[in-house]
Order: sequence, then C-alpha cells, then structure tokens
Amino acid sequence: MVFNSAQFLLFLPLAALGYFAVPQKARRVWLLLACYFFYFCWNPAHLPVLAFVTAVGYLGGRLLDGKPRKGALAAGIVLALAPLIGFKYLGFLTKSVLSVLAHVGVQIAPPAFDFLLPMGISFYTLQAVGYLVDTYRGERAEHDLLDFALFISFFPQMVSGPISRGKSLLPQLSAAKRPTFDDLRDGVLLLIWGYFLKIVVADRAALFVAAVYAPESEYEGWFYIIATLLFALQLYGDFGGCSVMAMGTAKILGIDLIDNFNAPYFSQSIAEFWRRWHISLSTWFRDYLYIPLGGNRRGALRKDFNVLVTFAVSGLWHGAQWNYMAWGFLNGLYQIIGAALLPLRKAVIRALHIDPQSRLHKLLRVVVTFALFNSTLVFFRAYRLMDAVRILISMATVHNFEIFTDGSLFACGMDAFNFALLGVYALVMLAVDVCKYKQIKVRSVIEKQHWLCQVAVVVLGVLAVLLLGVYGPGFEASNFIYSQF
Repeated sequence: MVFNSAQFLLFLPLAALGYFAVPQKARRVWLLLACYFFYFCWNPAHLPVLAFVTAVGYLGGRLLDGKPRKGALAAGIVLALAPLIGFKYLGFLTKSVLSVLAHVGVQIAPPAFDFLLPMGISFYTLQAVGYLVDTYRGERAEHDLLDFALFISFFPQMVSGPISRGKSLLPQLSAAKRPTFDDLRDGVLLLIWGYFLKIVVADRAALFVAAVYAPESEYEGWFYIIATLLFALQLYGDFGGCSVMAMGTAKILGIDLIDNFNAPYFSQSIAEFWRRWHISLSTWFRDYLYIPLGGNRRGALRKDFNVLVTFAVSGLWHGAQWNYMAWGFLNGLYQIIGAALLPLRKAVIRALHIDPQSRLHKLLRVVVTFALFNSTLVFFRAYRLMDAVRILISMATVHNFEIFTDGSLFACGMDAFNFALLGVYALVMLAVDVCKYKQIKVRSVIEKQHWLCQVAVVVLGVLAVLLLGVYGPGFEASNFIYSQF
C-alpha cells in the first residue's frame, strides 16, 4: 500500500477518523495498529524486521541513557544496520568480491540472492541509528516502548521518509493531540499538491524517460539530453511529491514532519543544492558521518576526503550498485572543485566588474548548478555504471539536432501534446518554488481566503489530479522512485 493507491485512499480516512474518535489514552495504540497494518499490507513477512530494529533502538537507547558507552553504541548501530546490510547489500558485496577473485583467476559460482527489500528499511534504519547516536550524545532516551515503536513505524514516513529526529517527532507522538480543522485543511492541501507532483507531473515525464533510458536502448545524443532533463523533473515531482504526501498525511493526524525540499533547483551551487534537496538525508549524513569523520576541522585535504566519503556512502545508500556510488562521488567532487575555484571566480568577477548580486549573475549560477546536477543524474538513472559512461559519451559526441524537426522526439512514449502539457505543469511547479524561495507560503495565502474560495481550491485541485494525471494500463501505484531505496 502506497500513497497513490486506491487502498491508501480508503485506509487514510479510516485511520484518521479512528485517531480522532478514540479517547486520548487509546489514540497511540490505535495509531500503532494502523502503522503495523500499513506495513502488513506491503509484506507481512517483513514485520519481524521492523520489530527487530524497533527493539534494538529502544533497548540501545535505554542502555545509553545517561551512560554514554562507546561499546553499547557500536553494538546498537551494528545490530540496527544488520537487516539493511543483509537485505540490500549482501548480494552486491558478494558479487563484488567474487568479481575481484575472478580477475586473479579464482572462479566461484555466485550464490543466488533474491530478497525483496522491506519497505522503508533504508529510512527507518537511519532513523534508529540517529536516535542511538543522539542518546549517546546526551539526549534523553524514550522510556515508553509504545511511543518509540510509533517513532520507528510511523506510516506517513514509511514509503520514502523523511528521516525524523527523536527530539522533533517523539514529543508529538507522545502528546497524541486531537487533530484540528486547520490540521485537516493543511493536510488535504498538501496531499493534493503531492498527488499533482507525482501523478500529473512525474508520471507524465516518466513516459519519455523510461523509453529513452530503457535497457538496450538505441537512442543517442539529444534524446538522452532531453530525457535527462525530464528525469530531473520526474525525480523532483516523484520524490518531492511523495515527501509532500507524507507531510500531508501526518498533518491530518495533527503531526508535523520536516519539509524535505526547499526550492532545490534555484540553488546557486552544488553545496547549496544539497542544503535544499532531501534535507533530512543530507543533514543525517552531515551529523552522523561527515562531522564524526572530522568535518572541516582537520585541514582542507581531510575536509575534501570527508566530503567524498560522505557522498559516496550517500550514493551507496540509494542503491547497491556502482553507478549510485559514482553518482554520490561526483556530487561530492563537484563541491570540492567549486570550493577550490571560488578564489578564481571572485577574481574574475572583480576584474570584469560583474555585480555578483545581479539577477543575471545569479541566474547563470542557477543554470550551471542545474546542468551539473543533471550530469550526475545520468549515473542515477542508468542501469549500470558503463551504461552511464556510454550515455555521457553519446551526449557529448552525437549532435542529432534533426530530432527537433523530424518528429522523432514525439515518438518516444510522449507526443507533442503531452510535451506541451508537461511544459505547463513544469511552469506551475516553478511558480510554487518561486514562492517558496521567496518564503511565501502558498497554503497560508489560501487559508486567508473566504471559505468558499478554499473549497474551490480543493475541488479544482482534486479535479486536476483526476483529469490530468497519467493513468491507464501502464500505471503502477507502487512506482515511487525512492520506495525502492
């Protein structure tokens, strides 16, 4: 069961109605049952994994509460990570080792690993590990097992995060306050916007991207350039939409989750981009990997090394394949190069008498940053590392501009009309992100209007999703990009 499924649209009202109706003392029990039912609907066999990580986090936190022992922390982290490593990385590690052995003449038949990855395991595992580290650093451990079980299994963030911190989420879960009308209205508005991003924007862009990036694809040059640009749109709509749906679902229950995206495509550097994109993951790796490695406290070379390690591990978190690690490594490398070239850029700006605060200069930086991020997305979207290299070479060497005039561009899963529609929807996304960048809260603007205007916005939003969304035989309700991670 995922956000864009019919089952969820039935489940959420029942879960929210029960949460609102039951007595305050029973509210947390009801919510925990709803969380485990949500997980049960995905795969009942994976419930013990969720329970195991919950037990490790809870017991580890109790052991570390007021007694910061490195041995207990290390044991808790290893145990919490064990299911994730087993399900997600065992096959990758085995294959990599056997590949190295094969190069030195040792041939061993690889064992078959065909595990279905438990839903949300990459997210709730990091949440448990972060909680253990925070407790080791002095934050109070949660003594109520019910609250902690809710913290790990909270269903709105189970599909694709965000990764919450104990100090922000646990008090809200413990309070179990009854949702207000404002919570319901905000949650519905967030859900509608999330569905628009996912079903109307992302799923439409995916039609072209999937056709061009398909295995054994024979497309070249500008086909891949256009597909990669659309994949940037798809990824933002898909993952951003899922994160907004998580916020909306939680808000209906009276709970606030972190906003995972803050107009990332307006970033003027890759470093800024990662302060605006997947914020809960970026800050997690900053606080629990980059800073413990030494951060920027041990000189420039060590800082650069820490950045590369952090982003390479972040890439590996996204998927147990070398192309994901290359994607993360390249994002880290761009940041290092950007920092190294900063003095030169400043000198050129002074020499040419360029105003660094001018709109044109800022726009140029935004365009360059977006282009750099797009170049990394080739590794993210390609099926294998060598496929990504082949695609990048094709982008640089094949100049098939005729696709813009001979109609072949509109024969790759999306016709000219849908291209035009996607352009309009992208402008809507752009307008909302402009507001966000300027710290204008669109929901607050809507909430200040007459109640009839608010109803009209909701009705029009629902109709837009229903009438403009991508459905049909090829539609897969479970097809969220980050749910596979």
